[in-house]
Amino acid sequence: MKRDTLRLFPAVTLVMEGTGEYRRVNSVQAATETLLEHWPIEDGEEYLSAIRVCLDAMMGVVHPDAAREALIKAAAEAGVPVMQ
Repeated sequence: MKRDTLRLFPAVTLVMEGTGEYRRVNSVQAATETLLEHWPIEDGEEYLSAIRVCLDAMMGVVHPDAAREALIKAAAEAGVPVMQ
């Protein structure tokens, strides 16, 4: 069975520390990629929770907006500025 991993939500823009790069995230797929490949820390309660919520959202267990909210909480935990 093919999963809809894109799963769109209202965009947030993250200002990534160190590089000053802006990342516009508007889907569960982009949120997951950002957390796994571009995140400045590799631990933290909100970070791990965000990964779990994103995976659940990919599988359709939770609404994509839950992944967005989890990403925002993980960003606060990691000190990553969020522009909404």
